[in-house]
Amino acid sequence: MTNSNNPNPTPQSEPNDQNTRLQELKQFDESKIGVKGLVDRGLNAIPSIFVHPNLPDPYPGSSSTNQSDPKPKIPVIDFSAPRWTVIDQVRQAAATLGFFQIINHSVPLASINKILESMKQFYELPESVKREYYHRDVTRGASSSTNFDLYQSKAVRTRPDPPLWEHVPETCREAVMEWDKQVLEISDELMGILCEGLGLRLGNGNSNKLKEMSCLQGRAMHTDPGVLTVLVQNEVPGLQVKVAEQWVDVEPVAGAIVINIGDILQIMSNDVYKSVEHRVLANPLNDARVSVAVFMNPGLRENLFGPLPELVSAENPALYRQFTLADYMTRFFSKELDGKTLTDYYSI
Repeated sequence: MTNSNNPNPTPQSEPNDQNTRLQELKQFDESKIGVKGLVDRGLNAIPSIFVHPNLPDPYPGSSSTNQSDPKPKIPVIDFSAPRWTVIDQVRQAAATLGFFQIINHSVPLASINKILESMKQFYELPESVKREYYHRDVTRGASSSTNFDLYQSKAVRTRPDPPLWEHVPETCREAVMEWDKQVLEISDELMGILCEGLGLRLGNGNSNKLKEMSCLQGRAMHTDPGVLTVLVQNEVPGLQVKVAEQWVDVEPVAGAIVINIGDILQIMSNDVYKSVEHRVLANPLNDARVSVAVFMNPGLRENLFGPLPELVSAENPALYRQFTLADYMTRFFSKELDGKTLTDYYSI
């Protein structure tokens, strides 16, 4: 890795051993400039610590299957269609690909553009300002840092922690607060649709079993351990989903919201819905790629989670054992992020 004081950093060769890699990771972390800082200082090649050893295929991702086979597409679901149509399409996408995009939804396009632009503005701030938020102390509210498992994982990812509003940078505070409300509303609607797709209805006629189980309470902004991920992205591509042995692009669609199923929802649905591997490729374009992801998680950490009783029978036995969210998240944050997370650990 490069010295943080070098105005023109250049990547070094692949580390010869773990000690070299650890030294490079530590040097990068202590610089507190992040990936954007490297780019601003003239980086012209991807440093070895950012290269995943198990993903050798070049941008935009190649298939290991027959290239003559038609590549699947991530569905774009029109939320203005009749409700039964939306429920059927969401169920089919969630049960096969685990990813879909929604359009003509209730979230204003202005809100999407506002949150994307505000995040871009934050990363355009001077290094001296952004360094104030580079930390991993969740008690301090908002942070912008490399991932929690920086010294364990095979590649570097970024994730901010859930914010306390007074600690969110002023440049994006209003947009983040507004976006949090919009995400809560659309997630409420989505979880109701997903529940209906599973045939779940409550005694009072409400179909949102997931909301009843606190799945709308925990939210973290900016693989996905939780229930549902709600993401918006700008026009620069890069997000891909693994379908069978192919990497499929999630092509940017103006005004669309990307939805993907998390591991906990796969478990709760007893494998009806699927949580799948996905990645973001290094951006080869001059334009910046901007995305904002909100992870919806249960808020009741000591409650038991597992396959929903309504989905378990003699013909369809439970495929997973029960667990508390506290146990799940402890295991998640103590392991390396290497693709599939903990569904296998809790399987029966």
